[in-house]
Amino acid sequence: MTVRSEPPGRLMLVRHGQTEWSRSGRHTGLTDLSLTPDGERDARALAPLLAPFDLVEVLSSPLERARRTAELAGLTPTTDADLVEWDYGGYEGRTTAQIREDLGDPAWTVFDQGVVPGATPGETVEEVAARASRVLARIAPSLETGDVALFAHGHLLRILAATWLRQPARFGASLLLDAGALCVLEVERSVPAIRTWNQTPA
Repeated sequence: MTVRSEPPGRLMLVRHGQTEWSRSGRHTGLTDLSLTPDGERDARALAPLLAPFDLVEVLSSPLERARRTAELAGLTPTTDADLVEWDYGGYEGRTTAQIREDLGDPAWTVFDQGVVPGATPGETVEEVAARASRVLARIAPSLETGDVALFAHGHLLRILAATWLRQPARFGASLLLDAGALCVLEVERSVPAIRTWNQTPA
């Protein structure tokens, strides 16, 4: 009998399409924004990119921008609260340039210095990584039978990819991810790997 050392399924990560805040570079955590017309167009264009995959499970953040991206791509996702974006606390809705000016710190990044409480408590990068780990544990059985797609948000998916790759959560800072982009992760010779990263519809 042949014993498989790795799951046959591939993991698709899809960042939601463009919103007004993603277009202007504002930190968009728990604020529930709609897609722009361009974001809706790009979400529909994901359908042919996803068509070749044998999807046995599709999960989405419950936030509208992620859920709607999955629907416009022709899929019917199940929502998973662990796929919501990083809770940015007091930095919600602010750009990196604004935060750096306020702090007097030209090197501030959310990955290195984190966030402060605001209307919501905010999260550490480790707390976001813990949510990502829970998602990966839940989908592991599905990856034994086929492909899985996750529709979520830029920072959450970058941290989830770092977790998949067995890297520290802050490694996600090095994985740039555009709105409406598709990534494909898999296991090659027992090593978690990236097959495709940041692919956008032509």
